[in-house]
Amino acid sequence: MQPQRLQPRSDTPEMSDLMWGALALMLVFEGLLPFFSPKGWRDVFIRATQLSDGQIRFMGLASMVIGLVLLMVVRG
Repeated sequence: MQPQRLQPRSDTPEMSDLMWGALALMLVFEGLLPFFSPKGWRDVFIRATQLSDGQIRFMGLASMVIGLVLLMVVRG
């Protein structure tokens, strides 16, 4: 007797659907500042170009850690 394969439940989204949804939501959030405040967006990038590589890496690391913590909190 062969083991039965688990079938995905029809009421839960697939991982690829979740990833596309997450990407779409990220793009919406990323577009808010340039849409509502183009000058503010430009100023942020001017200041970002003046940061050192280490500062930019730290901001990227902090962003990833915060995102992972939020995922763990949301997923329970």
